[in-house]
Amino acid sequence: MREILQRCLSLSERAAQESGAAQSATLGQLAALLQATRDAMPAVPEGPGAPAILQLDLLGYVTAWNDAAERLFGYSAAEMLGQHVLLLYAEDDGALDELVVPADGSTSTTAEVQRRTKSGELIWVRLELHLRLDDSGEALGMEVQAYKLVEVLSPADKLNLHARIIEDSDQGVLITDANERIVSINSAFTRITGYPPEEALGKTPDLLRSGVHDAEFRARVRAAMHGAGAWRGEIIGRRKNGELFPQSVTISAVRDELGNISHTFSLFSDISLHKDAEARMQRMANYDALTGLPNLCLLNQLLGQALTEARRSQEHGALVMIEISRLGAISDTLGHEVSNEVLCEIGRRLRQALREADVLARLDGHKFAIALLHIEKREHAGIVAQKLLATLAEPFVVGRHQLQVDGHAGIAVYPEDGSEVPTLIRHAEVALNKAIRSIDSGLLFYSAEINQRAKEQMRIEGELRHALLNNELLLYYQPKVSLRSGRISGAEALIRWRHPERGLIPPGVFIPVAEETSLILDLGSWVLEEACRQIRAWQDAGLELQPIAVNLSARQFDSKLPQRIAAVLERYNVQPEKISLEITESLLVKGAESVIAIMNQLRAMGLRLALDDFGTGYSSLAYLKKFPITTLKIDRSFVIGLPNEKNDCAIAGAIVTMAKELDQEIVAEGVETVEQMDFLRGIDCNHLQGYLFSPPVPAEDFACMVREDRRLTLGPRLPPA
Repeated sequence: MREILQRCLSLSERAAQESGAAQSATLGQLAALLQATRDAMPAVPEGPGAPAILQLDLLGYVTAWNDAAERLFGYSAAEMLGQHVLLLYAEDDGALDELVVPADGSTSTTAEVQRRTKSGELIWVRLELHLRLDDSGEALGMEVQAYKLVEVLSPADKLNLHARIIEDSDQGVLITDANERIVSINSAFTRITGYPPEEALGKTPDLLRSGVHDAEFRARVRAAMHGAGAWRGEIIGRRKNGELFPQSVTISAVRDELGNISHTFSLFSDISLHKDAEARMQRMANYDALTGLPNLCLLNQLLGQALTEARRSQEHGALVMIEISRLGAISDTLGHEVSNEVLCEIGRRLRQALREADVLARLDGHKFAIALLHIEKREHAGIVAQKLLATLAEPFVVGRHQLQVDGHAGIAVYPEDGSEVPTLIRHAEVALNKAIRSIDSGLLFYSAEINQRAKEQMRIEGELRHALLNNELLLYYQPKVSLRSGRISGAEALIRWRHPERGLIPPGVFIPVAEETSLILDLGSWVLEEACRQIRAWQDAGLELQPIAVNLSARQFDSKLPQRIAAVLERYNVQPEKISLEITESLLVKGAESVIAIMNQLRAMGLRLALDDFGTGYSSLAYLKKFPITTLKIDRSFVIGLPNEKNDCAIAGAIVTMAKELDQEIVAEGVETVEQMDFLRGIDCNHLQGYLFSPPVPAEDFACMVREDRRLTLGPRLPPA
């Protein structure tokens, strides 16, 4: 093997004085010599199993043919018996070589030949020929065992093939002598570097040196060239045109028979495309595809580094989390493309308001996070957050639309509020969620009090799940009264929680917790079931009632809601007209066509739909026109100032007038005084609900009111002030 390598390298040195076709021929000789070590290797039969066996008589006619021969050549035994073996020969074959007996007198020999199958395909086979003798030693014929060869090439084919492999390889080949002079290259070298043979041969590899690697790196590469062992790695090279490019390189030394290094060869590939793909993957993993801002993954990395530095230097920083509101309404109304443009513009505005060292990331949905990696005082984070929220005040112009958004911010300061990334993010989210629920401020800091409240909510959630399983919930009913007759015209079913230790817990304590979890779905289902059960019980007792209103959460509103309600009504044999479903404006803001379709199904079933707390959210005439609402409920915040507050009077009057134009009933909530009742009656409001007539009461008390036909005392009808 060493002798063959030396002959190869000798040819390589000769190639240093040649170029073009002459060098290619020399490389072909190099390939042929390298292949010489394989020529003596035995052929490998294709697959397991018995060989193809055929027997011939002395004239070459087939006298036996097994199944393996049929599989190999395609001819059945019936087709071949009696046929001459020349049927299998290639066209340019000569004499019957199967019948040639070796001159040394042996009765067996082997040969590698081409044969033609029934389909016309030429295949290479190894033949093992055995002379068949009778008892007296006379020849009877020949038995042939045939094996299909995976590949057999003629010496000329081998030379051409391996010469082309070296010459046409995608990898560049560079061979230097003991003086580090280039003595051989291939065509890939020229294609990758731009240097043809006449400009590379005789030069040193410094021809490709980029100058970007330090002395330590170059020393490791040179050590490999001087026999310290093969080196594999990535190098930045320089093409002939000056362009830098990354390459994956393997460098090894070749020693002569005395152990001295005679040559070094390098195999290298241009990995520019690989590096570009790697960079794209890195960007996809660390940056938001829509805005181009860092994502949660990269924020975690950068924040982690900042916290490590803060612990070492005892500095302070903050994480501000901002959630943008009203983007959902923009998306539903104008489409995702418009809302996406607004999101991108929000990202640009926030980025412009920050220092270069601050990190702005986009998290899921409409949420952004800002890492203030260094602040002098805790209060400075609040100043920055106010500045960021102020950037949202200016309308966003997209096409012909001027769009307004709003935002809330939660702030966690490190190290006070957390010294680990997950803790800091969680505390910023806690502060943000409180800011969203608060009506006093658009931003809040995290504090121990907020953390305590979060723990309290977790306790309530656990106990509420227990309450659902242990019959601690019950319904109270607050009557609605007609302002024409003074009689009870229905009631609203309101959930209550009778805690075994803390007594009756008001819904304002546990409903917000349920809304933040999946518990609101369980509570909603329980309320509908219990209301229908009670209606059935009242009807069985002979008590006829006006519709009972049941509140629905927006989270209950899905495509299967009509089927669920229908199943409950059927289970208790309650007519749909006995149920009114109260929904909030938050559901209407979604504006999805699917919501309208569900509402239409509910109305088609005979259920009434009431819009609760009208006027407190994003109400508009468009909602009342698009959605099949039957009843509007004036929120108590507009009733409390009647009849003395001019604005409340104007709003209440406008709502009643609008509802009448749309043929909808009006219910005023929170009526507590005769003066409020008189004003509402004067503007022709239909019904009232409030403590003036009755607070929410247990089912038995409400049934007594209905049986007694308790009425509201109505004075003379007076015009509104």
